[in-house]
Amino acid sequence: MEPQTEQSSSAASGDVGSPISRIFASALAAGRVILRQKSSLPANAHIDPKLLLILCGDLVDHRGEASGLALAEQILNAYSVLSSEEQTAFFQGLARDFTLDDQRLRAAMERYTNNAAPEELGELRRAIEPRCNRLFRRLNMVPNATGQLVRMRGDLLRHGLETPELQAINDDLKRLFLMWFNLGFLRLRRISWDSPASILEKFIEYEAVHEIQGWSDLRGRLKEDRRLFAYFHPAMPDDPIIFVQVALTSDSSSAIGPLVETERELQIPSSATTATFYSISNCHAGLQGISFGNFLIKQVASELRAEFPRLKRLETLSPVPGFRPWLEGAMDADSPEESPVSSALARVNQHMDEIEEASETNASLQERLVHLCAHYLVAEKRGTLPLDPVARFHLSNGAMLDRIHWNGDQSEAGKRRSFGIMVNYVYDPEEIENRHEAYVSEGQVATSAKVKEWAQKISRG
Repeated sequence: MEPQTEQSSSAASGDVGSPISRIFASALAAGRVILRQKSSLPANAHIDPKLLLILCGDLVDHRGEASGLALAEQILNAYSVLSSEEQTAFFQGLARDFTLDDQRLRAAMERYTNNAAPEELGELRRAIEPRCNRLFRRLNMVPNATGQLVRMRGDLLRHGLETPELQAINDDLKRLFLMWFNLGFLRLRRISWDSPASILEKFIEYEAVHEIQGWSDLRGRLKEDRRLFAYFHPAMPDDPIIFVQVALTSDSSSAIGPLVETERELQIPSSATTATFYSISNCHAGLQGISFGNFLIKQVASELRAEFPRLKRLETLSPVPGFRPWLEGAMDADSPEESPVSSALARVNQHMDEIEEASETNASLQERLVHLCAHYLVAEKRGTLPLDPVARFHLSNGAMLDRIHWNGDQSEAGKRRSFGIMVNYVYDPEEIENRHEAYVSEGQVATSAKVKEWAQKISRG
Protein backbone atom coordinates (compact mmCIF):
# COMPACT_ATOMS: atom_id res chain seq x y z
CA MET A 1 0.00 0.00 0.00
CA GLU A 2 1.45 3.36 -0.97
CA PRO A 3 1.43 6.30 1.44
CA GLN A 4 -1.56 8.53 0.94
CA THR A 5 -0.76 11.92 -0.53
CA GLU A 6 -2.59 15.16 0.08
CA GLN A 7 -1.50 16.95 -3.08
CA SER A 8 -3.78 17.54 -6.02
CA SER A 9 -3.62 20.00 -8.89
CA SER A 10 -6.22 22.67 -9.56
CA ALA A 11 -6.65 21.38 -13.07
CA ALA A 12 -7.35 17.84 -11.90
CA SER A 13 -9.87 18.96 -9.30
CA GLY A 14 -11.63 21.51 -11.47
CA ASP A 15 -10.82 24.38 -9.08
CA VAL A 16 -10.50 27.86 -10.56
CA GLY A 17 -8.88 31.07 -9.32
CA SER A 18 -5.81 31.72 -7.17
CA PRO A 19 -4.95 29.37 -4.30
CA ILE A 20 -6.30 30.66 -1.00
CA SER A 21 -2.77 30.65 0.44
CA ARG A 22 -1.68 33.17 -2.20
CA ILE A 23 -4.64 35.41 -1.42
CA PHE A 24 -3.87 35.27 2.32
CA ALA A 25 -0.20 36.01 1.68
CA SER A 26 -1.12 39.06 -0.40
CA ALA A 27 -3.57 40.35 2.21
CA LEU A 28 -1.07 39.73 5.00
CA ALA A 29 1.67 41.65 3.18
CA ALA A 30 -0.67 44.60 2.67
CA GLY A 31 -1.76 44.40 6.30
CA ARG A 32 1.83 44.55 7.54
CA VAL A 33 2.35 47.82 5.66
CA ILE A 34 -0.84 49.30 7.14
CA LEU A 35 0.11 48.15 10.64
CA ARG A 36 3.60 49.66 10.40
CA GLN A 37 2.12 52.98 9.30
CA LYS A 38 -0.27 53.04 12.27
CA SER A 39 2.02 51.61 14.95
CA SER A 40 4.42 53.62 17.08
CA LEU A 41 6.35 50.48 18.08
CA PRO A 42 9.89 49.99 16.73
CA ALA A 43 10.08 47.06 14.33
CA ASN A 44 11.96 44.73 16.71
CA ALA A 45 10.54 45.97 20.00
CA HIS A 46 9.89 43.38 22.71
CA ILE A 47 6.18 43.20 23.47
CA ASP A 48 5.62 42.46 27.14
CA PRO A 49 2.47 40.72 28.47
CA LYS A 50 0.74 44.00 29.37
CA LEU A 51 1.12 45.41 25.86
CA LEU A 52 0.34 42.02 24.32
CA LEU A 53 -3.00 41.95 26.12
CA ILE A 54 -3.77 45.43 24.79
CA LEU A 55 -3.05 44.21 21.26
CA CYS A 56 -5.31 41.21 21.87
CA GLY A 57 -8.10 43.57 22.88
CA ASP A 58 -7.53 45.60 19.73
CA LEU A 59 -7.77 42.41 17.63
CA VAL A 60 -11.08 41.35 19.19
CA ASP A 61 -12.65 44.67 18.19
CA HIS A 62 -10.69 45.14 14.94
CA ARG A 63 -12.55 45.86 11.70
CA GLY A 64 -9.94 45.89 8.96
CA GLU A 65 -9.36 42.55 7.25
CA ALA A 66 -5.76 42.84 6.03
CA SER A 67 -4.54 44.85 9.03
CA GLY A 68 -6.39 42.38 11.31
CA LEU A 69 -4.39 39.51 9.82
CA ALA A 70 -1.17 41.43 10.38
CA LEU A 71 -2.16 42.27 13.97
CA ALA A 72 -2.94 38.60 14.66
CA GLU A 73 0.44 37.62 13.23
CA GLN A 74 2.15 40.23 15.43
CA ILE A 75 0.40 38.84 18.52
CA LEU A 76 1.41 35.24 17.77
CA ASN A 77 5.02 36.26 17.04
CA ALA A 78 5.16 38.25 20.26
CA TYR A 79 3.73 35.37 22.30
CA SER A 80 6.26 32.92 20.83
CA VAL A 81 9.20 34.74 22.47
CA LEU A 82 7.65 35.28 25.92
CA SER A 83 9.56 33.83 28.85
CA SER A 84 7.85 31.31 31.11
CA GLU A 85 7.12 34.01 33.67
CA GLU A 86 5.72 36.31 30.97
CA GLN A 87 3.49 33.49 29.70
CA THR A 88 2.04 33.15 33.20
CA ALA A 89 1.29 36.88 33.31
CA PHE A 90 -0.29 36.71 29.86
CA PHE A 91 -2.59 33.81 30.77
CA GLN A 92 -3.60 35.54 34.00
CA GLY A 93 -4.47 38.64 31.95
CA LEU A 94 -6.57 36.58 29.55
CA ALA A 95 -8.40 35.04 32.51
CA ARG A 96 -9.03 38.48 33.97
CA ASP A 97 -9.98 40.49 30.89
CA PHE A 98 -11.16 38.08 28.18
CA THR A 99 -13.92 36.01 29.78
CA LEU A 100 -17.65 36.77 29.68
CA ASP A 101 -18.82 40.38 29.80
CA ASP A 102 -21.35 39.97 32.62
CA GLN A 103 -22.93 43.38 32.12
CA ARG A 104 -23.47 42.82 28.41
CA LEU A 105 -24.82 39.31 29.02
CA ARG A 106 -27.31 40.46 31.67
CA ALA A 107 -28.54 43.25 29.43
CA ALA A 108 -28.96 40.86 26.49
CA MET A 109 -30.85 38.37 28.66
CA GLU A 110 -33.19 41.09 29.89
CA ARG A 111 -33.89 42.37 26.38
CA TYR A 112 -34.55 38.84 25.09
CA THR A 113 -36.84 38.09 28.06
CA ASN A 114 -38.87 41.18 27.23
CA ASN A 115 -38.78 40.65 23.46
CA ALA A 116 -37.94 37.18 22.08
CA ALA A 117 -37.21 38.55 18.61
CA PRO A 118 -34.57 36.97 16.32
CA GLU A 119 -32.30 40.01 16.58
CA GLU A 120 -32.40 39.86 20.38
CA LEU A 121 -31.60 36.15 20.26
CA GLY A 122 -28.64 36.91 18.01
CA GLU A 123 -27.33 39.52 20.45
CA LEU A 124 -27.77 37.04 23.33
CA ARG A 125 -25.75 34.44 21.46
CA ARG A 126 -22.97 36.96 20.83
CA ALA A 127 -22.99 38.02 24.49
CA ILE A 128 -22.64 34.40 25.63
CA GLU A 129 -19.40 33.99 23.68
CA PRO A 130 -16.35 34.87 25.83
CA ARG A 131 -13.97 37.47 24.42
CA CYS A 132 -11.15 34.90 24.39
CA ASN A 133 -13.18 32.80 21.94
CA ARG A 134 -13.29 35.67 19.49
CA LEU A 135 -9.60 36.31 20.11
CA PHE A 136 -8.59 32.70 19.37
CA ARG A 137 -10.78 32.52 16.26
CA ARG A 138 -9.24 35.71 14.88
CA LEU A 139 -5.73 34.55 15.68
CA ASN A 140 -6.46 31.34 13.79
CA MET A 141 -6.98 33.28 10.55
CA VAL A 142 -3.20 33.63 10.21
CA PRO A 143 -1.44 30.90 8.16
CA ASN A 144 0.07 28.23 10.43
CA ALA A 145 -1.71 29.70 13.47
CA THR A 146 -3.46 26.45 14.41
CA GLY A 147 -0.23 24.76 15.45
CA GLN A 148 0.80 27.87 17.41
CA LEU A 149 -2.50 27.85 19.30
CA VAL A 150 -2.06 24.15 20.08
CA ARG A 151 1.35 24.95 21.55
CA MET A 152 -0.20 27.85 23.47
CA ARG A 153 -2.70 25.51 25.14
CA GLY A 154 0.17 23.14 25.92
CA ASP A 155 1.92 26.04 27.68
CA LEU A 156 -1.29 26.86 29.57
CA LEU A 157 -1.65 23.28 30.81
CA ARG A 158 2.02 23.18 31.80
CA HIS A 159 1.65 26.36 33.87
CA GLY A 160 -1.36 24.87 35.66
CA LEU A 161 -5.05 25.71 35.89
CA GLU A 162 -4.95 27.13 39.39
CA THR A 163 -8.07 29.30 39.20
CA PRO A 164 -11.57 28.84 37.72
CA GLU A 165 -10.78 31.68 35.30
CA LEU A 166 -7.72 29.89 33.91
CA GLN A 167 -9.77 26.70 33.68
CA ALA A 168 -12.35 28.67 31.68
CA ILE A 169 -9.67 29.82 29.20
CA ASN A 170 -8.55 26.20 28.82
CA ASP A 171 -12.13 25.02 28.34
CA ASP A 172 -12.74 27.64 25.65
CA LEU A 173 -9.63 26.59 23.71
CA LYS A 174 -10.53 22.93 24.07
CA ARG A 175 -14.04 23.52 22.70
CA LEU A 176 -12.59 25.30 19.68
CA PHE A 177 -10.12 22.46 19.10
CA LEU A 178 -12.93 19.90 19.27
CA MET A 179 -14.47 21.69 16.27
CA TRP A 180 -11.26 22.47 14.41
CA PHE A 181 -9.90 18.93 14.85
CA ASN A 182 -13.11 17.17 13.91
CA LEU A 183 -12.24 13.71 12.64
CA GLY A 184 -13.71 14.58 9.25
CA PHE A 185 -10.75 16.94 8.74
CA LEU A 186 -8.04 14.43 9.62
CA ARG A 187 -6.10 12.50 6.98
CA LEU A 188 -4.54 9.09 7.58
CA ARG A 189 -1.07 8.62 6.10
CA ARG A 190 1.18 5.61 6.08
CA ILE A 191 4.72 6.72 6.93
CA SER A 192 7.65 4.98 5.23
CA TRP A 193 11.41 5.46 5.05
CA ASP A 194 10.77 7.43 1.84
CA SER A 195 8.69 10.06 3.70
CA PRO A 196 10.35 13.50 4.04
CA ALA A 197 13.09 13.63 6.67
CA SER A 198 11.49 16.71 8.21
CA ILE A 199 8.43 14.59 9.03
CA LEU A 200 10.35 11.45 10.02
CA GLU A 201 12.35 13.31 12.67
CA LYS A 202 9.10 14.31 14.37
CA PHE A 203 8.30 10.65 15.07
CA ILE A 204 11.64 10.30 16.84
CA GLU A 205 10.76 13.36 18.91
CA TYR A 206 7.13 12.44 19.64
CA GLU A 207 7.38 8.70 20.41
CA ALA A 208 6.12 8.48 23.99
CA VAL A 209 5.89 4.75 24.78
CA HIS A 210 9.06 3.05 23.50
CA GLU A 211 11.76 5.61 22.79
CA ILE A 212 13.18 5.66 19.26
CA GLN A 213 16.98 5.72 19.56
CA GLY A 214 17.84 7.76 16.47
CA TRP A 215 17.60 7.20 12.73
CA SER A 216 18.79 3.59 12.67
CA ASP A 217 16.15 2.59 15.20
CA LEU A 218 13.45 4.45 13.24
CA ARG A 219 14.48 2.71 10.03
CA GLY A 220 14.08 -0.65 11.75
CA ARG A 221 10.53 0.30 12.73
CA LEU A 222 9.73 1.18 9.12
CA LYS A 223 10.93 -2.05 7.47
CA GLU A 224 8.54 -4.09 5.36
CA ASP A 225 7.16 -6.12 8.29
CA ARG A 226 6.29 -2.97 10.23
CA ARG A 227 3.75 -0.21 9.65
CA LEU A 228 3.50 3.32 11.00
CA PHE A 229 0.29 5.28 10.43
CA ALA A 230 -0.43 8.85 11.51
CA TYR A 231 -3.26 11.35 11.45
CA PHE A 232 -2.49 14.78 10.00
CA HIS A 233 -4.60 17.94 9.95
CA PRO A 234 -4.73 20.23 6.89
CA ALA A 235 -3.77 23.23 9.03
CA MET A 236 -0.68 21.32 10.31
CA PRO A 237 0.21 19.30 7.19
CA ASP A 238 3.78 18.43 8.21
CA ASP A 239 3.17 17.82 11.90
CA PRO A 240 1.47 14.55 12.97
CA ILE A 241 -1.38 14.64 15.47
CA ILE A 242 -1.19 11.02 16.68
CA PHE A 243 0.49 7.89 15.34
CA VAL A 244 0.47 4.14 15.84
CA GLN A 245 3.18 1.55 15.21
CA VAL A 246 2.25 -1.96 14.11
CA ALA A 247 4.22 -5.23 13.84
CA LEU A 248 3.15 -7.87 11.30
CA THR A 249 3.94 -11.30 12.74
CA SER A 250 2.99 -14.96 12.57
CA ASP A 251 1.96 -15.19 16.23
CA SER A 252 0.84 -13.15 19.22
CA SER A 253 3.50 -10.96 20.85
CA SER A 254 4.42 -11.23 24.53
CA ALA A 255 7.40 -8.84 24.79
CA ILE A 256 8.35 -5.50 23.28
CA GLY A 257 12.04 -6.29 22.77
CA PRO A 258 11.68 -8.50 19.67
CA LEU A 259 9.23 -6.04 18.09
CA VAL A 260 11.66 -3.11 18.14
CA GLU A 261 14.86 -5.09 17.54
CA THR A 262 16.57 -3.52 14.50
CA GLU A 263 18.51 -6.68 13.50
CA ARG A 264 15.53 -9.04 13.66
CA GLU A 265 14.69 -11.67 11.05
CA LEU A 266 12.12 -10.05 8.81
CA GLN A 267 8.62 -11.49 8.49
CA ILE A 268 7.14 -11.77 5.00
CA PRO A 269 4.23 -9.32 5.35
CA SER A 270 1.86 -11.23 3.09
CA SER A 271 2.17 -14.31 5.32
CA ALA A 272 1.42 -12.44 8.56
CA THR A 273 -1.53 -13.69 10.60
CA THR A 274 -1.23 -11.21 13.51
CA ALA A 275 -1.02 -7.44 13.62
CA THR A 276 0.30 -6.11 16.93
CA PHE A 277 -0.29 -2.44 17.76
CA TYR A 278 2.65 -1.84 20.06
CA SER A 279 2.79 1.93 20.45
CA ILE A 280 0.28 4.78 20.22
CA SER A 281 1.63 8.28 20.79
CA ASN A 282 -0.21 11.58 21.02
CA CYS A 283 2.06 14.27 19.65
CA HIS A 284 0.82 17.50 21.24
CA ALA A 285 0.16 18.34 24.89
CA GLY A 286 -2.13 21.11 23.65
CA LEU A 287 -4.56 18.52 22.28
CA GLN A 288 -4.95 16.78 25.64
CA GLY A 289 -8.50 15.60 26.23
CA ILE A 290 -9.35 15.38 22.51
CA SER A 291 -9.67 11.75 21.51
CA PHE A 292 -8.21 10.48 18.24
CA GLY A 293 -6.76 7.09 19.17
CA ASN A 294 -9.95 5.03 19.08
CA PHE A 295 -10.70 6.01 15.50
CA LEU A 296 -7.05 5.66 14.50
CA ILE A 297 -6.87 2.05 15.68
CA LYS A 298 -10.11 1.09 13.95
CA GLN A 299 -9.19 2.80 10.69
CA VAL A 300 -5.71 1.28 10.64
CA ALA A 301 -7.17 -2.15 11.45
CA SER A 302 -9.47 -1.79 8.45
CA GLU A 303 -6.54 -0.76 6.21
CA LEU A 304 -4.45 -3.72 7.36
CA ARG A 305 -7.23 -6.28 6.89
CA ALA A 306 -7.76 -4.99 3.36
CA GLU A 307 -4.04 -5.21 2.56
CA PHE A 308 -3.37 -8.53 4.33
CA PRO A 309 -6.35 -10.90 4.05
CA ARG A 310 -4.57 -13.61 6.07
CA LEU A 311 -4.66 -11.54 9.26
CA LYS A 312 -6.63 -13.38 11.94
CA ARG A 313 -5.67 -11.53 15.11
CA LEU A 314 -5.60 -7.78 15.77
CA GLU A 315 -4.00 -7.17 19.16
CA THR A 316 -2.07 -4.61 21.16
CA LEU A 317 1.00 -5.08 23.29
CA SER A 318 0.29 -2.49 25.93
CA PRO A 319 1.90 -1.15 29.10
CA VAL A 320 0.08 -1.07 32.43
CA PRO A 321 1.23 2.35 33.66
CA GLY A 322 -0.90 2.46 36.79
CA PHE A 323 -0.17 -0.99 38.20
CA ARG A 324 2.97 -0.44 40.26
CA PRO A 325 1.80 2.96 41.65
CA TRP A 326 -1.51 1.35 42.65
CA LEU A 327 0.17 -1.65 44.27
CA GLU A 328 2.64 0.46 46.25
CA GLY A 329 -0.11 2.86 47.29
CA ALA A 330 -2.38 0.00 48.37
CA MET A 331 0.37 -1.52 50.48
CA ASP A 332 1.03 1.82 52.20
CA ALA A 333 -2.66 2.42 52.92
CA ASP A 334 -4.20 1.32 56.20
CA SER A 335 -6.58 -1.54 55.38
CA PRO A 336 -9.69 -1.43 57.63
CA GLU A 337 -10.05 -5.19 57.60
CA GLU A 338 -8.39 -8.35 56.40
CA SER A 339 -9.36 -9.38 52.86
CA PRO A 340 -8.02 -11.68 50.13
CA VAL A 341 -6.62 -8.65 48.32
CA SER A 342 -4.86 -7.27 51.40
CA SER A 343 -3.46 -10.75 52.10
CA ALA A 344 -2.02 -10.96 48.59
CA LEU A 345 -0.56 -7.49 48.96
CA ALA A 346 1.00 -8.41 52.30
CA ARG A 347 2.75 -11.42 50.76
CA VAL A 348 4.22 -9.19 48.04
CA ASN A 349 5.16 -6.55 50.62
CA GLN A 350 7.54 -9.03 52.26
CA HIS A 351 9.77 -8.68 49.18
CA MET A 352 9.45 -4.95 48.49
CA ASP A 353 12.90 -4.05 49.81
CA GLU A 354 14.43 -6.32 47.18
CA ILE A 355 11.54 -6.49 44.70
CA GLU A 356 13.67 -5.99 41.57
CA GLU A 357 16.03 -8.86 42.39
CA ALA A 358 13.39 -11.14 43.93
CA SER A 359 10.96 -10.78 41.05
CA GLU A 360 13.64 -11.99 38.62
CA THR A 361 14.19 -15.31 40.40
CA ASN A 362 11.13 -15.98 42.56
CA ALA A 363 8.54 -17.75 40.37
CA SER A 364 5.92 -17.60 43.11
CA LEU A 365 6.32 -13.82 43.41
CA GLN A 366 6.13 -13.42 39.64
CA GLU A 367 2.88 -15.38 39.56
CA ARG A 368 1.40 -13.36 42.43
CA LEU A 369 2.27 -10.06 40.70
CA VAL A 370 0.65 -11.24 37.46
CA HIS A 371 -2.49 -12.26 39.35
CA LEU A 372 -2.55 -8.93 41.19
CA CYS A 373 -2.19 -7.17 37.85
CA ALA A 374 -5.22 -9.10 36.55
CA HIS A 375 -7.16 -8.05 39.64
CA TYR A 376 -6.04 -4.43 39.21
CA LEU A 377 -7.15 -4.30 35.56
CA VAL A 378 -10.47 -6.06 36.10
CA ALA A 379 -11.65 -5.02 39.56
CA GLU A 380 -9.92 -1.80 40.68
CA LYS A 381 -12.03 1.11 39.48
CA ARG A 382 -12.72 4.79 39.90
CA GLY A 383 -16.49 4.93 39.82
CA THR A 384 -17.48 2.40 37.17
CA LEU A 385 -14.31 2.70 35.06
CA PRO A 386 -10.96 0.89 35.43
CA LEU A 387 -8.22 2.79 37.24
CA ASP A 388 -5.65 2.12 34.55
CA PRO A 389 -5.73 4.75 31.75
CA VAL A 390 -4.56 2.38 29.00
CA ALA A 391 -7.17 -0.19 30.05
CA ARG A 392 -9.89 2.49 29.97
CA PHE A 393 -8.83 3.50 26.48
CA HIS A 394 -8.84 0.04 24.90
CA LEU A 395 -11.83 -1.36 26.77
CA SER A 396 -13.92 1.67 25.87
CA ASN A 397 -13.01 1.04 22.22
CA GLY A 398 -14.48 -2.45 22.43
CA ALA A 399 -11.31 -4.47 22.95
CA MET A 400 -10.94 -7.52 25.19
CA LEU A 401 -8.23 -7.96 27.83
CA ASP A 402 -6.77 -11.23 26.60
CA ARG A 403 -3.32 -12.04 28.02
CA ILE A 404 -0.90 -10.77 30.68
CA HIS A 405 2.85 -11.27 30.21
CA TRP A 406 5.62 -11.28 32.78
CA ASN A 407 8.81 -9.53 31.59
CA GLY A 408 7.07 -8.02 28.59
CA ASP A 409 9.06 -4.80 28.97
CA GLN A 410 12.48 -5.15 30.61
CA SER A 411 13.37 -1.47 30.26
CA GLU A 412 13.72 0.73 33.33
CA ALA A 413 10.53 2.56 32.35
CA GLY A 414 8.68 -0.75 32.04
CA LYS A 415 9.79 -1.85 35.50
CA ARG A 416 8.78 1.50 37.02
CA ARG A 417 5.32 1.24 35.49
CA SER A 418 4.44 -2.37 36.16
CA PHE A 419 7.47 -4.52 37.10
CA GLY A 420 7.83 -5.14 33.35
CA ILE A 421 4.36 -6.63 32.89
CA MET A 422 2.62 -6.01 29.54
CA VAL A 423 -0.78 -7.11 28.25
CA ASN A 424 -2.58 -7.94 25.00
CA TYR A 425 -5.90 -6.32 24.23
CA VAL A 426 -7.65 -7.98 21.28
CA TYR A 427 -9.81 -6.17 18.74
CA ASP A 428 -12.31 -8.62 17.26
CA PRO A 429 -14.19 -6.80 14.46
CA GLU A 430 -17.26 -8.97 15.08
CA GLU A 431 -17.41 -8.10 18.80
CA ILE A 432 -16.07 -4.54 19.05
CA GLU A 433 -19.41 -2.76 19.09
CA ASN A 434 -21.07 -5.22 21.50
CA ARG A 435 -18.17 -4.99 23.94
CA HIS A 436 -18.12 -1.21 23.66
CA GLU A 437 -21.83 -1.00 24.47
CA ALA A 438 -21.49 -3.37 27.44
CA TYR A 439 -18.57 -1.34 28.77
CA VAL A 440 -20.11 2.14 28.48
CA SER A 441 -23.61 1.12 29.63
CA GLU A 442 -22.80 -1.45 32.32
CA GLY A 443 -19.08 -1.06 33.05
CA GLN A 444 -18.37 -4.62 31.88
CA VAL A 445 -14.68 -5.43 31.41
CA ALA A 446 -14.32 -7.97 28.60
CA THR A 447 -11.64 -10.52 29.53
CA SER A 448 -10.43 -13.92 28.45
CA ALA A 449 -11.21 -16.88 30.68
CA LYS A 450 -7.59 -17.07 31.86
CA VAL A 451 -7.39 -13.40 32.92
CA LYS A 452 -10.75 -13.73 34.68
CA GLU A 453 -9.48 -16.80 36.54
CA TRP A 454 -6.32 -14.98 37.67
CA ALA A 455 -8.31 -11.98 38.91
CA GLN A 456 -10.67 -14.24 40.86
CA LYS A 457 -7.72 -15.96 42.56
CA ILE A 458 -6.96 -12.63 44.21
CA SER A 459 -10.52 -11.63 45.04
CA ARG A 460 -11.39 -15.07 46.46
CA GLY A 461 -8.08 -15.70 48.17
